[in-house]
Formats: sequence, C-alpha cells, structure tokens
Amino acid sequence: MKLAYWMYAGPAHIGTSRVASSFRNVHAIMHAPLGDDYFNVMRSTSERERDFTPVTASVVDRHVSARGSQEKVINNISRKDEEQCPDLIVLTPTCTSSILQEDLQNFVDRASLSSESDVTPADVNYHRVNELQAADRTLEQIVRHYLDRARKQGTLDRSVTDAPSANIIGISTLGFHNQHDCRELKRLLGESGISVNQIIPEGGSLRYLKDLPRAWFNTVPYREVGLMTAIFLEKEYGMPYVSVTPMGISDTAKFIAQMEEIVNAWASVLLERELNYKLYVENQTKFVSQAAWFSKSIDCQNLAGKEAAIFGDATHAASITKILVRETGIRVRCSGTYCKHDAEWFNEQVQGLRDEIPVTEDHTKVGDTIALIEPSAIFGTQMERHIGKRIDIPCGVISSPVHIQNFPPGYRPFLGYEGTNQIADLIYNSFNLGMEDHLLDVFGGHDTKEVSTKSLSTDRNLNWTSEAESELKKIPGFVRGKIKKNTEVFAKQNDITEITVDVMYAAKEKSSS
Repeated sequence: MKLAYWMYAGPAHIGTSRVASSFRNVHAIMHAPLGDDYFNVMRSTSERERDFTPVTASVVDRHVSARGSQEKVINNISRKDEEQCPDLIVLTPTCTSSILQEDLQNFVDRASLSSESDVTPADVNYHRVNELQAADRTLEQIVRHYLDRARKQGTLDRSVTDAPSANIIGISTLGFHNQHDCRELKRLLGESGISVNQIIPEGGSLRYLKDLPRAWFNTVPYREVGLMTAIFLEKEYGMPYVSVTPMGISDTAKFIAQMEEIVNAWASVLLERELNYKLYVENQTKFVSQAAWFSKSIDCQNLAGKEAAIFGDATHAASITKILVRETGIRVRCSGTYCKHDAEWFNEQVQGLRDEIPVTEDHTKVGDTIALIEPSAIFGTQMERHIGKRIDIPCGVISSPVHIQNFPPGYRPFLGYEGTNQIADLIYNSFNLGMEDHLLDVFGGHDTKEVSTKSLSTDRNLNWTSEAESELKKIPGFVRGKIKKNTEVFAKQNDITEITVDVMYAAKEKSSS
C-alpha cells in the first residue's frame, strides 16, 4: 500500500456525493469516520451555496466497531427520510465500509421497508475507481434506474420534441468552471435554435428523468462525468450524442458541425427543411470570439518559440494542447493527464502535438518532468501551480483539482466562443512576455527575485558556487533559464559536480561551437 499525500482525483465517495448533491431533492449518506465528511465544507465554500449540502455522515465510532453498523446506518436513513422527504437517498460506499465488509445492499433493503423515499446503494467499487469514475457511474446508475422504472410503469414517453432539443449531461457541483460552461453552452444551443430539454445532474429533478429520451440528442462537454450515461442512452434508446468538447475555435466549429449532422437527420422529416450553421460559425468566429484575430496579432506572434507543459484531466489537457499547438503556434513539450483509465483516448487526441505524454497520478513525476524541460509556462491543476512557484515558472490553471480562486464569481467559461476569449487571455497572461523579466531586473521591479539554482528533479548533485550564481544573475531573465539548463547539462556530461564561472564559460563555448 502506498501513502498518497496528494491526490489529483479524490476517493469514490466524493464522486458519488458530487452527483447526488447536484440533483434536486437527493440525499447522500456515507458510513465513514467523522473526518471524511469534508465534502460538505468543500462544496459549501467553493460553490458558495446558500443551503446545506445534502450529504450526511453516518459516523463510525467505537460503538459501531463493537456492535456493527447496520442499526446506525438504517436509523440515519430513516431519520433523513422523515426530516427532509427526499426523492432518493443514495448510500455511498467508503473505505471504512469496504474494510468492514459491510453489506450495503442489505442495509438498503431493510431501510426501504419503512422509508417513503427511494433508497439505493451507489454501485461503485471503492478500491478500484476514483472520484471521476464513481461520479460517472453513479449518474448512469440513477438515470438507468428511473428510466427502467418509467418503462415498466408505462409512463415513458418516447416521442421527440417538436422543435430541436438537447440534453446537457455531466454538469455537476465542484466541476471546473462547470456553471459558467453550462451557461455558455445554453447560449450556443439557443442561438442555434435548439432548446435545452434537461441538464443533469446539476439542478435536475428525478421526476423528469423519464423525459430524457424526448431530446433529439445529448451533449457531453466533459468525458470525465456523463459519458457512461450518454452511451447508455444511445444503446438503449437510440439517442446520438455529440462527443466533441466545444473548447477552442476549431473544436467549437467541430461541435457545431456534429450537432448539425445529428439535427438534420430529424429536421428533414419533422421540420421538412435542413438547418445550416455555416453563417453562424463564421459570425461567431469573426465578431464574438477574439481568439482568431488574436492568433494573428503581433501579441500572439511574440509567443512564437515559447514552450509549454500541460497536465490535467483528459478533457481539458487534450483541448488546451490542441489550442496551444494549432491556434497559437506554441510548442508543447509535454502534455499529460492523471485520468489513467482514459489514457488511450487521450493519447489519440494529442498524437503528434507534444514531445512527451506523462500519464500518471504521481505529482512528483510530473514535477520532475517539468523541472527538467523548463518550459516558458505551465498549464495544469493547482498542484502544477505550486510546482511552478517552486521553480519560478508561471502557471495557468486549466483543470481540477483547484482552490477557491478557481471558482470565480464572475463569468469565466472555457466552452463556446466566449470561452475562446477567456482561454486566450489565460494563455497570454501566463507567459513572461518579451523583455518583462529583464526590465524588472533593470528598474528594480517588485517581482525581482533571487536566482534559483535548485530543481525538482532527482539530479541534486550539482552545486553552484556563489560567484557562479552572481554571474547568472547578470544574464537577462528571458534567457537565464536556458543558459542555466545548458550549463547543468554540460556539467553532467563532463562529470562536474560544482558549477563555477569557468564552467559556465566552458558551457557557453561548447554550445557556440
């Protein structure tokens, strides 16, 4: 067993709790020690919710260890059923329930005998799936349960809506900019003449899940949560889904093209005409999004030759990689993800766009890789932001996990045409531009720092003398990192453990020859 002091994705019960608390009038109960209920605080502070988080911890204590858990869990389910009258109570497995080998299905069966609410255990293997996989599975489980019930009761309406409509699947609490992305996606669909049938799980009602198949198609903005549900609806109800994430100019256009193809399959029959979004895409690209213009401006051309490192969830890391390479001309030295379960798809998306593909859950490996390649900027999670601070490389946060500053009150979508503007700002402001570092050194700016000769990499046997560090300080900031790296490479190749001024000049002569 390996002790993890940093996790990119949380444990399974966090994912189940995210989906349950996103729905309206759904309550989650976890059987866990008192400290495991940190989800409640995390959601209420980050999302700035005005109501209590509908998640209850059935606390494991010494009495439970002695007498067993069944009575306490069932009493908690019955109490929440009486107090809040939820439509559904989800009993989520935790590390504790797994270690104690508790039969959650038996708990649920007994509690259901006296409960007015529906009660179900989350069907996830706690030891094999993480937060994102559990959220994806829990959402699919809930949708499947209520559609199967409606079909058995004869209340399932299979007729599609008169006008084009879509379901947005995967918007959830604590998702990275999910609320802003949802608003932008609704705007994009609305301007395309497509109404939103349902949004799940965020703000969705279980009573209306039976109407999901009435939409013409589904959209899944993030692969991490919602893909299993979309695949289920396609297989069981013949509902197509748009698989492209509308992030960046190119992929937003692909999203609309895929949407047009799906809509016209129905429109030619129901509307007796076909829809064409070519003019809409042109107008949005020219007049709403500034990203296309920005990519041709002198400001963006100043980024030519810059290098970046990218790490995050599969959706955001792949999309940002494509935007940097194809839309801004920035070289991506490494692009990786912590979603090991989706590594095959990720590799396909970034094939030919990067030098290295770190697929790992170990943040120390990510840190070492970044320290070795020394990119001009990093785009990653909050952990990569910390890494960047340690080695003095700027970082733009593009993916969960994040801190509260990445739950902005203002409008900051990453999807759609307004999202392209936000991403362009993020990219441009994440680089140290032109002579910025040099001017700060010359004029004694407040950001002037001591030269760092330390690295996160495992090669820690190089020491810089004070004279060499002083000489390194005299070099303009915008080329200082490259010279430092070349000097260290020269020292390693020649088995030199102490870098002096003479070694620096020898390295310079070697690189010039």
